[in-house]
Amino acid sequence: MFNSLKCRMVALLILASPAYVSLLPASATAETQKSSVELFDEAWQLTRDRFYDSSMGGIDWKAIGDKYRPQAVVASSSQQLSTVINAMLAELGASHTGYFTPADPAYYQLADIFGGAERKEARPFFKGDEIRYPGIGIFTRQIDGRTFVTGVMDGLPAAKGDLRVGDEIVNADGQPFAPVDSFVGKAGQPVTLNIRRYRDSVPRPLLVTPQTIQPNTAFLSAMRDSARVIEAGGLKIGYVHVWSYAGGRYQDLLEELISDGKLKDADALIWDLRDGWGGAQPHYLDIFAPGPTMTMKGRRDSKPDIINAKWRRAALLLINGGTRSGKEVLTYGFKKYGYGEVVGSRTAGALLAGRTFYLSDGSLLLLAVADVAVDGERLEGKGVEPTIEVPFDLPYAAGADPQLDRAVEVLTQKLSQ
Repeated sequence: MFNSLKCRMVALLILASPAYVSLLPASATAETQKSSVELFDEAWQLTRDRFYDSSMGGIDWKAIGDKYRPQAVVASSSQQLSTVINAMLAELGASHTGYFTPADPAYYQLADIFGGAERKEARPFFKGDEIRYPGIGIFTRQIDGRTFVTGVMDGLPAAKGDLRVGDEIVNADGQPFAPVDSFVGKAGQPVTLNIRRYRDSVPRPLLVTPQTIQPNTAFLSAMRDSARVIEAGGLKIGYVHVWSYAGGRYQDLLEELISDGKLKDADALIWDLRDGWGGAQPHYLDIFAPGPTMTMKGRRDSKPDIINAKWRRAALLLINGGTRSGKEVLTYGFKKYGYGEVVGSRTAGALLAGRTFYLSDGSLLLLAVADVAVDGERLEGKGVEPTIEVPFDLPYAAGADPQLDRAVEVLTQKLSQ
């Protein structure tokens, strides 16, 4: 499907509602203003030359540049410049199109997810071969000017510190919260987050100890740590959250978990594709399709290697508005070909193929470079509806998960019949 592009990008990625912050200093000298305009023009020109739709979605791209360039000239802070660039890109109405800097976890996550030419282009902007940033392992979203936790990665500092989905982060060490800057120079040291867990409650302190995060490694460890068995109605319901699907190593881990890991003896499986990053390929669904499983064991092996692992018991898929890109391909196929119920809310409708480009200052431009159809159907701007709709009111959820609760209920009822 993506053979012509696979050497140049991980074909399908998703955005996780990032906050955009620029590398540039807050003060804007004449020299800074000039470089800001140059940076703006770099982004404008790259988009013109590499965006997947040569008609630019039917808009006059030159006119769009002329509209926003004066705002770049008078931007009084780096954040304002970043806002201008993203407002310009938003005119395209396309997924996989945004501007990122080192103040955003997504900057490092994108840099680590992409391989090939993009990885080589990233090297001048990182020390050594590893891409790292200080953090606690969360996803956040701005709602009405407030920062809410949308995802907590298992086994990482936020989870260890009992930060929960739905918590509002009021500040960090008494300063405005920033997803990277709040933890710079503080890896291994306690940081006090003031959070509001319940609506209208008084903020309270919560200690977290940030660590240096290497994105791909963190996504794999969080996926492994998420795997568990939920006891319900005398049944064992297996659960795993795939935070990223950008690469075959995540599918390999899933196969390991169901064949020889925590989930091997479960009566049913909940496959959680909510939030995080995409990158999945259609053949990952083969794990639910008929076919043989092969084992190999040598004389010195303590256990056999399992090849082409299959899940032949009941399965259910969890989705939401953060299920994007390659994960939407899996959702579409899981639903269409009847592998099980799909519980949650409609996916994002963000299904284009993206590639990263580094600007001269090291900031990152993600551009949609190819259109995508699944079984001839275009999901961009449309998404996939669940078979069982379960709303999720995020603010002040206090860690409650009605979608997961419903999934367990559905499987318990199914297996009890």
